[in-house]
Amino acid sequence: MQTPNAEARYTVTTRDLPLCCPMPGMTLWNSHPRVYLPIEQTGWAKCGYCGAEYTLADTAAAAASPAVGAQR
Repeated sequence: MQTPNAEARYTVTTRDLPLCCPMPGMTLWNSHPRVYLPIEQTGWAKCGYCGAEYTLADTAAAAASPAVGAQR
């Protein structure tokens, strides 16, 4: 298990969405309440409780590929 808020910056992928802080797999006993962060639009989010910054690693790849079921 990862210690929550142990780092100031995290890189996440679309597999981590919806993004919450602390993330699943982090111990929660010494952390703040779980909050969901809107990262999909900008590719970046900051937690208001602990200040952790999250960057969406595959933002460019997601924007370049067409959505599933998209009309051409």
